[in-house]
Amino acid sequence: MKKLLIATNNQEKVIELQELLLDTGIELVTPAKIQLELDVVEDGNTYTENASKKAIAFAQASGLISLADDSGLEVDALDGAPGLYSARYSPKPGAKDGDRRAFLLQNLRDKPRPWTAHFHATIAVATPAGDVEVVEGNCHGEIIPEERGTGGFGYDPIFFLPEFGQTMAELGMEEKNRLSHRARGVTNAMPILKKLFGE
Repeated sequence: MKKLLIATNNQEKVIELQELLLDTGIELVTPAKIQLELDVVEDGNTYTENASKKAIAFAQASGLISLADDSGLEVDALDGAPGLYSARYSPKPGAKDGDRRAFLLQNLRDKPRPWTAHFHATIAVATPAGDVEVVEGNCHGEIIPEERGTGGFGYDPIFFLPEFGQTMAELGMEEKNRLSHRARGVTNAMPILKKLFGE
């Protein structure tokens, strides 16, 4: 059976992507499982550049087809920030998810609500030969001023889905895997995986 490498060192992303790819019939491996230590600097100017760079680097280092994502939260009242810099959105080094959420809410404090926003994911699938294909997924909602829920990670506790009356962090894994930006990106990547793995 051919293997697909999940090209990330972020454990929460690994878990989410494993869940999303569970029913593909493809054997999934993580960098830890194959003892691959690789840190790719995400210095691209777009999600596509970052996702492609990660997927290609992991594919070439491992000899396996690799799937990487680059994602971010885009808030309309902040002209699309934090966007590409969502994981590094903080005035201080070594910030945790909670610090980034607090900083975002601080910057939104004087803006009129609702604070409409969307999560964006770009998924890149690369082969060891350096071929790469890219797809996208989005999930629309709004930012709320108080944290709700204990699931998910990142900005999930303050990202509210009005049609469900819940934040992303209040959704069960099954529901999140139907609605999230990453879920939609992976769904859009399925034809690429089928083509590469002959499923």
